[in-house]
Amino acid sequence: MTQKDLQALLEDSRQAGIYRLPHGDRRALRDAAEAAGFACFEADLGDSDQIHGVLTRLGRQLGFPEWYGGNFDALKDCLSDISWREECGYLLILSRAEALQFANANAFRTLNEVFAAAIDEWRSQGVPMWVFYDLEADGLATLPTLE
Repeated sequence: MTQKDLQALLEDSRQAGIYRLPHGDRRALRDAAEAAGFACFEADLGDSDQIHGVLTRLGRQLGFPEWYGGNFDALKDCLSDISWREECGYLLILSRAEALQFANANAFRTLNEVFAAAIDEWRSQGVPMWVFYDLEADGLATLPTLE
């Protein structure tokens, strides 16, 4: 897939969602997203197996405002109103989420529900928001065109 094809895919908010990052495709994904004018974020969850640590790291690494409360509701609020980085789309790449996924499957599931709600909210405005995990997780698909 060419960068132009990948860029066109990323610009389609109807296909935006939560996916597993295919091995070695991080750079191509970032390049296409940046070419599309997206805000690109990367967060290293630091192998934290506690949701509080994950939420704290997300807030710090994504540059959330001071009012961010470090809980699921605050995460949803910040992801749904990225007024400090208004762009035509959003790409989030998360790494080292394995510890949370295995130690606290319910928290991992709830985290993804928050991401999905933010993605749906942006989709309703015609703005694509993508979340990619740099891990192989049950229930996470690989973006078909990148396989």
